[in-house]
Amino acid sequence: MAMTPSNGITRRGLLGVFAATAVIAAPTYSNAFGLLKGAGDIRRVKMYSGRTGESIDTIYWIEGEYIPEVLKEMNHFMRDWRNDKVVTIDARNIDIIAATHRLLDVNEPYMLLSGYRSPETNAMLRSHSKGVARNSLHMKGQAADLRLQSRSVKQISRAAETCSAGGVGHYYGSNFVHMDCGPIRTWGG
Repeated sequence: MAMTPSNGITRRGLLGVFAATAVIAAPTYSNAFGLLKGAGDIRRVKMYSGRTGESIDTIYWIEGEYIPEVLKEMNHFMRDWRNDKVVTIDARNIDIIAATHRLLDVNEPYMLLSGYRSPETNAMLRSHSKGVARNSLHMKGQAADLRLQSRSVKQISRAAETCSAGGVGHYYGSNFVHMDCGPIRTWGG
């Protein structure tokens, strides 16, 4: 629970005011996670879920620190929507998602198709599709399947690959890109 100083301003409230007036700096990646540098040094993520109807548009990192309350919101937002199971989403994956979005220079939020998947959900999906990995990083909270209306699979995947920070899967037939914080690799392209 956030403490409220005597003046009535909470850290979250202050960050909200800051977010409304801040200019987000362009990311610079040097084959490592989280090197988004520039004046103000903030990281923002914008997504909505067509499955749950929920959306998130928030700053999750500022001046060298992740914001724990926001990461908890991300955990819930990226939960397995089929059974409402929640795990800790790997912040490195959120960094890849945010950096890719920034490189694409769009204001449109991502559509989240799949974030965390429970082992039960992953097994069910595997029984219906050859494209679902037995040991999917989705089950560790380290992967997301995303789409943008204004950008093609090729454009999104190229931006994600530019980050040199994890796996990138191209799913042209289903119109989405898989991004994870596992080993650097690509497939489907």
